[in-house]
Amino acid sequence: MKNWYTFTEEQTLEALSTRRSGLTDEEAAEILSRCGPNALAEEKTESALRIFLGQFRDLMVNILIIAALISMMTGDTESTLVIFAVLILNAILGTVQQIRAEKSLDALKALSSPSAKVIRGGHRVEIDSVRIVPGDILIAEAGDLIVADGRILENYSLQVNESSLTGESTNVDKTDGVLSEDLPLADRTNMVYSGSLVTYGRAVIAVTETGMNTEIGKIADLMNQTKDRKTPLQRSLDDFSAKLAAGILAISAFLFVLGIFRGMTILNSLLFAVALAVAAIPEALNSIVTIVQAMGTQKMAKQNAVIRKLSAVESLGSVSVICSDKTGTLTQNKMTVQEIYVGGQLLRAEDLNMHSQTHRYLLYGAVLTNDSTLSKGKGIGDPTEYALLEMYNKVKGLAQEDDGLRLTYEDLRTLLSRTGEVPFDSDRKLMSTKHSIHGSPTVFTKGAVDVLLERCDRIRVSDDRILLMTEEDRRQILRQNDTFAENGLRVLGFAYKESDEDLTAETEYHYTFLGLISEMDPPRPESADAIRRAREAGIRTVMITGDHKVTAAAIAKKIGIFRDGDLAVTGLELDAMSEKELEDKIEKIAVYARVSPENKIRIVEAWQKKGKIVSMTGDGVNDAPALKKADIGVAMGITGTEVSKEAASMILQDDDFATIIKAVAHGRTIYENIKNAVLYLLSGNLSAIVAVLYTSLSALPLPFLPVQLLFINLVTDSLPALAIGMEPGAADILKRKPRDPKEGLMDKSFVTKMILQGLLIACAVIAAYRMGLRESDRMACSMAFLTLTGARLLHGFNCRQNASLLRLGLTSNPYSLAAFGLGLLLIAFTAFTGVGRSLFSVAVLDAPHTALIALCAVIPTIVIQIVKIVRD
Repeated sequence: MKNWYTFTEEQTLEALSTRRSGLTDEEAAEILSRCGPNALAEEKTESALRIFLGQFRDLMVNILIIAALISMMTGDTESTLVIFAVLILNAILGTVQQIRAEKSLDALKALSSPSAKVIRGGHRVEIDSVRIVPGDILIAEAGDLIVADGRILENYSLQVNESSLTGESTNVDKTDGVLSEDLPLADRTNMVYSGSLVTYGRAVIAVTETGMNTEIGKIADLMNQTKDRKTPLQRSLDDFSAKLAAGILAISAFLFVLGIFRGMTILNSLLFAVALAVAAIPEALNSIVTIVQAMGTQKMAKQNAVIRKLSAVESLGSVSVICSDKTGTLTQNKMTVQEIYVGGQLLRAEDLNMHSQTHRYLLYGAVLTNDSTLSKGKGIGDPTEYALLEMYNKVKGLAQEDDGLRLTYEDLRTLLSRTGEVPFDSDRKLMSTKHSIHGSPTVFTKGAVDVLLERCDRIRVSDDRILLMTEEDRRQILRQNDTFAENGLRVLGFAYKESDEDLTAETEYHYTFLGLISEMDPPRPESADAIRRAREAGIRTVMITGDHKVTAAAIAKKIGIFRDGDLAVTGLELDAMSEKELEDKIEKIAVYARVSPENKIRIVEAWQKKGKIVSMTGDGVNDAPALKKADIGVAMGITGTEVSKEAASMILQDDDFATIIKAVAHGRTIYENIKNAVLYLLSGNLSAIVAVLYTSLSALPLPFLPVQLLFINLVTDSLPALAIGMEPGAADILKRKPRDPKEGLMDKSFVTKMILQGLLIACAVIAAYRMGLRESDRMACSMAFLTLTGARLLHGFNCRQNASLLRLGLTSNPYSLAAFGLGLLLIAFTAFTGVGRSLFSVAVLDAPHTALIALCAVIPTIVIQIVKIVRD
């Protein structure tokens, strides 16, 4: 890849085999056949059918399929239908989610302009952008979308917004001069890039790269190479599923052999093993995890965090590093005047007064050397310019109608219309306009402070004093300029002169200095608090921006990202680091400035190599690969490009960093709820397994019929587990450290609780079974079945959180009460109606039997709650 920005015009035209009069149609056609159309290559996507079939590759799913097939062969139609229904529902949900997730390249293609103006054979013509080829001479004007990368040959005050590529919020002034340094993309001011927007001026450009060879093409290629990562919960569930499946297969095989050894037929022994597998495998687990995540997304959407990928919900709870963009996320994405240096004083906009001639002339300069406008509260034009208009609107003296000083900036421009002007360009770094003030021709100039000072002979120190400028005056002004710059402020100098001569670039001398106006994109008011809360939650926040290092570091200090001992590096400095050097320094680097898309991916990967779960925020095309690479990609809903939104896992509708922290709290809550729901499912299933094993080893009749197991799995698995998934978050959820992503779902504490609670419920079921066995096998089976369903419904309250119900409050989660009530009605239907007893083979129960079942069902919950109260 050539460094076109180091080429002269002649070298560029020669290297491209073109001329200022452009290519001929024949030459363009030949190049088009060789280089291909100016479009982004599409990534081949899987068909919906292949995605659907891919949902059945999970080990747990395969075991359930085997169990369903065996149930079918043994005539157990109910089990077969239920298992297949659950599996197909899960597969449909997964397919829909995956199809919606992969649209990034479509959005990238949408950035292409339908047409472009080029010179072909000496004539200006308009052609489809896909037909643009390297060597074409492109004409770019204000409002045009740049459709290919190119080297500027002629520049007429061209300004381009490249924020979607570089991350820098302000327009970039372009030049046609040669640049000789090794420069990052954002500083290659004699180049334009596909996907950027011309906001001012015009230029003649030699097209250097098209299609996948453009900077956007490189980003598209990076996105193709970047694969989605599994979330911590997905990895935990995969690990858990493998272990659970192995355990269930081992137990089922043991009981199958034991049954044959005890004289059962092979078919009955197989049926018994299948019954145990159905009882042991939490068929609803994947569905409940998906539904809980989906309900969590609805909660988060109400707080301006829109989740595009369900798997991202729980990953938020594990986030330990947030790589945040600066502009619009941590800042307001709005240039605002800060301090003003005039008459040797530092003032705010509110301190300026039109009654002061010094202040008035400074304001004249700010409004008159300005091409921007305000419309319905929104700025149109250069952000640094319309910030000056907003400053003007805050000035005292504008609202006094009695002395004629009620002047809007439009009124001022009408009264003091331009009689001459020299537009800004990046070589002079100045802009001048000429006006008639009280009959005197007056020139106002604004621009870079160091350049302007060289052209000033005098300084206005007060309304009635204009002095010759001394070297000490210059040093004092430059010191103030340096102080502004060190605080990340953008500074404009203002001067004026009265002159009859024609206004040209050659006459921009002999000025009277007026003052300095500093601007910045200020931090959002809530950013500092959000950073503090993130730190309390054990989350490291890192700023990654396309802005300059000094500006980025200054903002980072204000909001608490950059602290004593931290480092700020540029993209070029990062490129110079070895992998080992970056690994050693990464935990100290708080700010990355002037970065490229490749830099962003490298930063994310470096943190991931340290075992961190990384969230990356961004709004531009240049952010998309890193958004996709991160564990949680977060795009901006207001300022974000469609490309960034499609690549992200989450979209912030308010572009506010504080919303990420709220989303992290939701993510942690959702993970805790999922973990508690899994605890509920497994402890309940364990109780059924223990009861089956007890009767098997004791040579007693099975405690549950297959149809009863299906009822247990559908009613007492799903309803309370879903209610647990809706549990409100704990008050201290953001005071806890991020969960270690290497930590499995079933840690020691989890397994201990699951076994103890499962055994406790199993003991109650076995007790009810033994009491029923005194009358008949049918009564034993009925009492065991109803005790298990009742105990598991009550167990839903135990698994809400670690705290006791006395501390949580019974009504703090109304979904748990609703699940319990609905479950109780369904149990009553099976036990006390003729249809229910017939469907589920339940014996007729009298009052003593009912009381015994209720007592056995409630005892496990009483014991568990007593333990929690003592521990609280």
